Amino acid sequence: MIIKLVLKLALLCVLLIGTAVQAGQQSILILGDSISAAYGMSVQQGWVALLAGRLADSHPELNIVNASISGETTAGGLRRLPDLLTSHEPTIVLVELGGNDGLRGYPINRFRSNLNQIVTLSQQAGAQVILAQMEIPPNYGTRYTSAFHDSYSMVVEDTGSTLAPFLLDGVAGRSELIQGDGLHPTVAAQARILENILPALLKALD
Repeated sequence: MIIKLVLKLALLCVLLIGTAVQAGQQSILILGDSISAAYGMSVQQGWVALLAGRLADSHPELNIVNASISGETTAGGLRRLPDLLTSHEPTIVLVELGGNDGLRGYPINRFRSNLNQIVTLSQQAGAQVILAQMEIPPNYGTRYTSAFHDSYSMVVEDTGSTLAPFLLDGVAGRSELIQGDGLHPTVAAQARILENILPALLKALD
């Protein structure tokens, strides 16, 4: 009886330890558009792949899920998010969306509402949320451009999430770092994009 009891207790300890380790594992879900989907290059050349390589030694158990799709909008990301949260149970969600909304002149109130819902749903699923600031050309006038820019800080203030710098800071406007379409960053720009977002991700991981 004593031996059986000891074995049962040992098995229980193993199960508890296994559960704790699993619960302590960290994962990052990246919900983005073409900037994070490595448009115009192989996936292995994109900044998300560079991120995985950078963190491989310091965070060997980290799981990075790139759910980015070229052309994605906040509405599309919001539709896909519940299934992604259920499937991957991320501890961190990085939202890199909005550029396509802005380029299409999407109504600011709906754009801002979509962002807010994306952040809130992620937080309700137990994830920290990093919202990457996006910028757009002044095609739709100063009023729209300013409202678009300010939407990110407003959502962060409303939700208590983290605002990360513009991913294309130091890239946008530099012809040698932009593809021929005038919009998408080149392979050479991916390391700079990673450096722009890395501090926020490292802080969340720690």
